Amino acid sequence: MWFFARDPVRDFPFELSPEPAEGGPPGLWALHRGRKKATGSTVSVFVYDVKPGAEEQTQVAKAAFKRLKTLRHPNILAYIDGLETDKCLHVVTEAVTPLGVYLKARAEAGGPKELELSWGLHQIVKALSFLVNDCNLIHNNVCMAAVFVDRAGEWKLGGLDYMYSDQGNGGAPPRKGIPELEQYDPPELADSSGRAVREKWSSDMWRLGCLIWEVFNGPLPRAAALRNPGKIPKSLVPHYCELVGANPKVRPNPARFLQNCRAPGGFMNNRFVETNLFLEEIQIKEPAEKQKFFQELSKSLDSFPEDFCRHKVLPQLLTAFEFGNAGAVVLTPLFKVGKFLSAEEYQQKIIPVVVKMFSSTDRAMRIRLLQQMEQFIQYLDEPTVNTQIFPHVVHGFLDTNPAIREQTVKSMLLLAPKLNEANLNVELMKHFARLQAKDEQGPIRCNTTVCLGKIGSYLSASTRHRVLTSAFSRATKDPFAPSRVAGVLGFAATHNLYSMNDCAHKILPVLCGLTVDPEKSVRDQAFKAIRSFLSKLESVSEDPTQLAEVEKDVHAASSPGVGGAAASWAGWAVTGVSSLTSKLIRAHPTASLGEPNIPQRPTPDGLPAPAPTPIPPTPMTSGHWEAQEEAKDTAEDSSAADRWDDEDWGSLEQEAESVLAQQDNWSTGGHTGRAGQTSNPNHKSPESHWSSWEADGSWEQGWQEPSPQEPSPEGTRLASDYNWDGPESSDKGDPFADLSAHREVGTQPRPDSWGDDNWEGLETESRQVKAELARKKREERRREMEARRAEKKATKGPMKLGTRKLD
Repeated sequence: MWFFARDPVRDFPFELSPEPAEGGPPGLWALHRGRKKATGSTVSVFVYDVKPGAEEQTQVAKAAFKRLKTLRHPNILAYIDGLETDKCLHVVTEAVTPLGVYLKARAEAGGPKELELSWGLHQIVKALSFLVNDCNLIHNNVCMAAVFVDRAGEWKLGGLDYMYSDQGNGGAPPRKGIPELEQYDPPELADSSGRAVREKWSSDMWRLGCLIWEVFNGPLPRAAALRNPGKIPKSLVPHYCELVGANPKVRPNPARFLQNCRAPGGFMNNRFVETNLFLEEIQIKEPAEKQKFFQELSKSLDSFPEDFCRHKVLPQLLTAFEFGNAGAVVLTPLFKVGKFLSAEEYQQKIIPVVVKMFSSTDRAMRIRLLQQMEQFIQYLDEPTVNTQIFPHVVHGFLDTNPAIREQTVKSMLLLAPKLNEANLNVELMKHFARLQAKDEQGPIRCNTTVCLGKIGSYLSASTRHRVLTSAFSRATKDPFAPSRVAGVLGFAATHNLYSMNDCAHKILPVLCGLTVDPEKSVRDQAFKAIRSFLSKLESVSEDPTQLAEVEKDVHAASSPGVGGAAASWAGWAVTGVSSLTSKLIRAHPTASLGEPNIPQRPTPDGLPAPAPTPIPPTPMTSGHWEAQEEAKDTAEDSSAADRWDDEDWGSLEQEAESVLAQQDNWSTGGHTGRAGQTSNPNHKSPESHWSSWEADGSWEQGWQEPSPQEPSPEGTRLASDYNWDGPESSDKGDPFADLSAHREVGTQPRPDSWGDDNWEGLETESRQVKAELARKKREERRREMEARRAEKKATKGPMKLGTRKLD
C-alpha cells in the first residue's frame, strides 16, 4: 500500500502572485500579493526561501515569524496566517504596500498632504513606544523598508527581523549583514569601547530621525545628510534635531516625543490626528461626545485623504448608526463620504442604511434625509423606492410640522421618475390635492403647485388630462399671491400637454381673469402666458396641419424629457417659490384662518362669482407682500419668476431644528399667544382632513373641472348671497325654494368647502327646544326622587345611632 504525503504549500488556503511585488523590503523576505481562496479577499504574503549554508539567516527569519505572530498592536503589521516548512516560510498579513511605493504613487498624484504624514509618523512613534515602554523590546530596524501602508492609509511597523529584548541575557543584537540597513545605525554603535552612555530607546530614535528625513526628502544617501533638514516642516525641525543629535542620552523617549509634537502649534497637533485618535477610542466615548464629533466631522472631510474616508471613517459611521444610536448627525458625513465610493460599493454599504433610516420616526432624521436625497437618489432602484421608501415618505404629507411637509413635497421632484403607476398617478395625486386645497401654509400650497408643474410630464396621459388644468386653475384662486403666480407658471411649464380645445375653453378664461389681479406680478405673468397660448392658437389657425405636431405630447405616455424643456420655456423653478415665501413663515409660523383684509379679485363680467375658497389665507395682505418685495428691487415685478432659478430653496428647513425641538402642534390653526388671532373650531388636523377627504369623495372630486349645468331661472341667488347671520325680510320668501331644483351655471358642490359657511343660525331653534325638554325631564326626575325619600322616612322613622339596619 502506497501513502502519498500531502503538499503543505498546495493545501495552503492562500494563493500568491508568482512574482514579488514592487518595492519589497531588502534582505530576507520577498513580498507577494495574494488572496484568500475561500473569500477572494486580498492579503500580503512575505516569503522566505530556505537556502543551504544560511542557517543564521534562517534563524533570524524564524524569530521574526514568531515575533510577528505574538505581537498584536494597531500600529504593528497584523498577522493573519503562516506556513513553515523545510523549504520556505510564508507569513500572511493584511494587504499592505511598502511605504516607499506608497509615497512615490502619492507624489505622482500631487504629493501627500502634510496631514497624512503627521498621522503616519504618529503611528510609527506610537508603535515604538509600545515596544520600548510596554514590551522592553528594541526594534533595531526602523527605516523606510520596515514601514507599510494599508488601504486606509494607516502606517504599520514591520521588519521585526532584528528585534531583541532589552532584558535578555546580555547578548549582542543580531547582526544584519546588509549594507542598505546598516546605514541607519546610530554613530555610537561604531564605538567598540562601549563607553557611550545611552538609553534603551536611543538607537531606535536615531533611526526614527532617519525615517523622518527620508519621508520628506527621499532616500538617505549618507549619514552626513541628516545635518540638513531639507523639506522637513519647521514645526517638526526642533524635535527632529533631538532625534539625530550626537549625544544618545538626550534623545527623547517615544512617548515624550509624541507629547512634544502634540503640544499647541506642534506638527502633530491638527484636526486629522485628533479625528483619528477619537475614532480609535470611539467605543468608550460618551454619547454627547459622539454627537459633537459627528456634527463637526463634515467640515473636515474635504481636507482628509480619500482612502482614509472610505476605509476608516465610513465603517465607523455605519457602526455608529447601527449600534450606537447616533441618529441624524451621521447623515451629513455619511453622504459626504459616499461620494468617494463606486456605484457597487454605494449599493452594498450606503443604500441598506438609507432604506432603514426612512423607517425611523425621528423627525430630525427624516427631514435631513429629505434634504439630502439628491445625493443618493441615483443609486436607488425603482422597486426599492416604491416598496421600501415611498410608503414611509408619504407620511410626511400628514405631518404636523410644516418643515417636514414642505421637504416632502420637494422630494417628489426626485422620486417621481422612479414611482410606479399607482404611487404616482393615484397616491401622490391624492396628497397633492389635499395639500393644495387645505394646507394652512401658503408656501406649502405654492410649492405643491410648482412641484406638480415639474412632474407633470411623468404623469400618465389620463391623469394629466384630469389633474393639471383643475389643479392650476385652483391655484389661481389662492389668496396667497405666489401661489397664483405658480398656477400661471404651471400652465406655461406644461403648455405642450394641453389640447387646443383645452387651451381655448379652459386655460385662457382662467388666465384672463388674472389680468385684473391685485398683484402686479400675477398680472404680468398672466399676460405673458396669455400671449404664449394665443400665439399657439394663432399658428394652428393659420396652418391647421400643425395641429398634430402641436398636440403630439397630449396623449403620449409619460416622457421625462418634456418636463425639462417645459420648465425652461416657462422660465420658472421650484427653488424660487420657497425662498421668496419662506420669510412669511418665519414671521408668522402659522397662517391665519380668517383674514378680512385680503383684497378680492374682481369678477369678470359674464362669469359667475367664484365660490368661497377653502384655503386658509396667510396672515399677510397682498399689499403688505408687495410693499415687502418693493424694497428689494423695483424692476422685479415683470421678471421675478424668470429669475427664480437663481434663488435657493432655503425655506422652512432653515429653522427645522428649532421647530422640531418645540414640538408645537402646527395643525391647530391659531395660537393664543398672538394678539388678535383666535383658533378656529372648524379647523381640522391633517389627519382629520385626510379622513374627511376620503369620506367626501375620491381625488377627482377634489380637482375635477366644474361641469356646466342648466341655466338657473332669473332672480335665483347663490346660497352664499344670503345673510345667514341675521333675519331675512319676510318679502324674500324661503331661500331654499328654488335652490332645491336649480343651481347656477358653473357651480358645483365641493367636498372641501363645507366648513366655510356658518350654519349655526339654522340650528339655534332646534337646540333650544332640545335643551328645554332636557331641563324639564331633569326637574321632574328630581321631584320624583324627593317624594320617594320623604315616603321612606315617614314609614320607617329615623334610625337610632348605633343600631344596625336589618332589612
